[in-house]
Amino acid sequence: MTDQLEHDCGIALVRLLKPLEYYQLKYGTWQYGLQKLYLIMEKERNRGQDGTGVMCVKLDMEPGNEFIYRNRSIEENSIGVVFKKIYNHFEEVKKSNPDLLDNAHWAKQELDFAGELYLGHLRYGTFGNNTVDKVHPVLRRNNWRTRNLALAGNFNLTNVDELFNILVNLGQFPRGYSDTVTVLENVGHFLDRENQRLFEHYKQFGNDNVKITNLIGENMNVGSILREASKRWDGGYAIAGIIGHGDAFVMRDPWGIRPAFYYHDDEVAVIASERPVIQTAFNLKTDQVKEIKPGSAIIVRKNGQVSEEIVREPFERKSCSFERIYFSRGSDRDINIERRKLGELLIPEILKAVDFDLEHTVFSYIPNTAETAFYGMIRGIEDYLSDKKKKAILAAGPNITPELLDKIMDEQFRVEKVAIKDVKLRTFITQDKGRSNMVGHVYDVTYGSIRPGVDNLVIIDDSIVRGTTLKKSIIKILDRLEPKKIVVVSSSPQICYPDCYGIDMAKLGDFVAFQAAIALLKETGKSSVINEVYKKCKEQQYTPKEFTENHVKAIYSPFTPNDISKKISQMLRTSETKAELEILYQTVENLHIACPNDKGDWYFTGDYPTPGGNKVANNAFINYVEGNDKRAY
Repeated sequence: MTDQLEHDCGIALVRLLKPLEYYQLKYGTWQYGLQKLYLIMEKERNRGQDGTGVMCVKLDMEPGNEFIYRNRSIEENSIGVVFKKIYNHFEEVKKSNPDLLDNAHWAKQELDFAGELYLGHLRYGTFGNNTVDKVHPVLRRNNWRTRNLALAGNFNLTNVDELFNILVNLGQFPRGYSDTVTVLENVGHFLDRENQRLFEHYKQFGNDNVKITNLIGENMNVGSILREASKRWDGGYAIAGIIGHGDAFVMRDPWGIRPAFYYHDDEVAVIASERPVIQTAFNLKTDQVKEIKPGSAIIVRKNGQVSEEIVREPFERKSCSFERIYFSRGSDRDINIERRKLGELLIPEILKAVDFDLEHTVFSYIPNTAETAFYGMIRGIEDYLSDKKKKAILAAGPNITPELLDKIMDEQFRVEKVAIKDVKLRTFITQDKGRSNMVGHVYDVTYGSIRPGVDNLVIIDDSIVRGTTLKKSIIKILDRLEPKKIVVVSSSPQICYPDCYGIDMAKLGDFVAFQAAIALLKETGKSSVINEVYKKCKEQQYTPKEFTENHVKAIYSPFTPNDISKKISQMLRTSETKAELEILYQTVENLHIACPNDKGDWYFTGDYPTPGGNKVANNAFINYVEGNDKRAY
């Protein structure tokens, strides 16, 4: 993606199901769980640029001993910073007494982060300032072990105002107004209620308070807590949690918007945002790692029992298609297949754009994340060319000559690494008045790869969201090669609507497709549509989300996707561009062919899986018209 679009967050939970001494004997270190957590988080690095948090819970510690440890950082290379702090303590012990560090029993009693239960988080903040207190895991402390709660999530909720008011009406006084604080206090409230229910139940049988504490931990209904807490949540989420006595869970939204995967055996239970990171960390086959079902939670009890339990009635699966197009690791088997298919399905439109002239067309890609779709595109070209040759041979029939056969078989197409990302501009440069001029040098080109004035250049991108980098940088540098025509192809359909489930796409005015639609309305004498949509959005601004309609669809309805693509091509071409320019987008229909099991396409269609999405779309349009530069939820 040439536009800088950051990701939602990543989670990782590791629970050792044996005593630390077991891992010391079998693997040569009691740090087995911590090492696996580090590996998973490094592999999930693509999911967090703003901060890293790690938590450890030690099981069965005696009163008076700390049993919850947390380390967070927002520094550059925050993963390394966090784990270095943890391991520095271990290194100090190793220097003074190497044998002591191998004593698992001693380590658990004396060393921070020597425990059985780990929770990690990689943060990308879609809203608010980046301060260390906003980095997960977030913690709700209590002197009762079973009332301590830590949460780390990949989520955004659209109805924080509603949930916040529910907490206030319960008599609470939340210490912040955000979905993170609201979810923490929401789950915490029902955790408190479950504690109280069990306390009263066991008290009536004459148990003393110490025994009751243990009974609460052994009999807590984690599924019920999550079921009650999440009843009113509207959004996409994969939320991991630890309760202080040792129960842990990861729950997924009932639409399956945000991803989550798990694996467990008799030694370990592990949950993460992506399947291949678990495969790599534990050397597993694809079918050994399972996807958490929408609306379900994986619950790991303190006694080591692992179960999957439905906590929200699942709706029609609407898992995020942007995970498939761009965000998830391309090393996942299914993601790799789907991205290749996305590239392949673009071939008919690409061939039309270059007038089927393969002899004078060069194929390439930008940026590196588009490489997999590029391979699919090349496969499609190979299939087309193979079919063309077969038809030519059959048409010649018995009259074919060796010379004609050579001519037919010699037809090829050309592939080049045309654009190269050369440097990441430093912040102090990008804040300068000359930023636009500097951005033009982020990429460089392979000179001589295009025959000036003769060759077309087809370059595939995985998604074109804002078009800013294309206009200010990419098209300019590609034009230096003097191609006859530049065709920029997006393996994603046009981004027309804001996201509200965890990805940084919340402002309508940022989208080049929206800008094109507005321009077309004005050019075709349909400006009144803008005012009509604004009026309808304002009328429903305070309507309950369940009764809100997405009125922004009317902005696009007068035009076909092809109309909008043509307008985008005009908008991204500057007076300095010498080559003809055409922008092509994937169709929604082809997206569903390539990704049949992940039909969360609200970015492209405005068909939000949750009722809060419609409200967010309307609010985003109100903000655009009124000039409010803020997110819509």
